[in-house]
Amino acid sequence: MGKKSKNPQKNKASTPQEPSAPTQPPNNNNPQQPVSYPPSDGPSNEELECLQTSSESLQAKLDQLTTLALANDRAGFVAQFVPLDLSPSDSAAYLQDLTTAPEAAGQWTNLASEIAAIAAGKGVTNIEGDQTRRAVFYFEHPLLPGCDREVTFVCAPGSTEWRAEG
Repeated sequence: MGKKSKNPQKNKASTPQEPSAPTQPPNNNNPQQPVSYPPSDGPSNEELECLQTSSESLQAKLDQLTTLALANDRAGFVAQFVPLDLSPSDSAAYLQDLTTAPEAAGQWTNLASEIAAIAAGKGVTNIEGDQTRRAVFYFEHPLLPGCDREVTFVCAPGSTEWRAEG
């Protein structure tokens, strides 16, 4: 007869094993598990063709205007867009042009699409100005191919409040 091994691993190998319980798949709903993403192959051509402002405060204003436009908040948009020195009656007239005038829907759609394009940098070919007090965006209208546009934003000295130039 042979010697019995004192190594427990050898004994396990010679004795039949009961099947183990099936393992549970990992819980992918655990918010504490880190999310992994595949490595990037770099920016897309569309991202490379975008030109955004270097001013954080101007980008924040453009993002705010885009959010208001997407929410169809015309009054909120006008309140944040028009020059600070525009009279209340002129602001009200501009809002009326964007809401009830015969061509209001088209005018609003064009304005909203232009601001969204500038915010994303889509179609922007050049930005002139120091982008601390003045920024002039040159871009192709996002809805009208071949229509070159120019929009100027200004910021008063000592302020971070950007507005369209009147």
